[in-house]
Amino acid sequence: MASDAHTWNLVFIQLLLEDLGHEVVNLGPCVPEEEIVESCAKHQPDLLVISSVNGHGCRDAKPLIGALRARPDLDGLPVVIGGKLGIAQDRQEEQARELMAAGFDAVFQDGVDLASFETFVGALPKEVTR
Repeated sequence: MASDAHTWNLVFIQLLLEDLGHEVVNLGPCVPEEEIVESCAKHQPDLLVISSVNGHGCRDAKPLIGALRARPDLDGLPVVIGGKLGIAQDRQEEQARELMAAGFDAVFQDGVDLASFETFVGALPKEVTR
């Protein structure tokens, strides 16, 4: 997302997804919402992974998921978010519910077992039809 300047986590996620057999287009850090949406329209991925470490993930992700869900050409695109999505540890469950209600398919909060993400990715269909 535009406010998130981390790089290592993006590389880690890329390597993990490649190890799981997926081709990855890594847009890098600080990507504006419009660029994410247009990149998804161009590449038609089988999954969009949003990662946040700055604590603004919950706030910044809601407009992004709204923009993605408004695009008919991206209908059915699985979108997940993970990382440090807020600064208040006692709001994690509430934030996850908010993000799911906003349109995310899964939320992986900071500290969640990596196996749950791998299970989610493994359950995705091998071919996407939209």
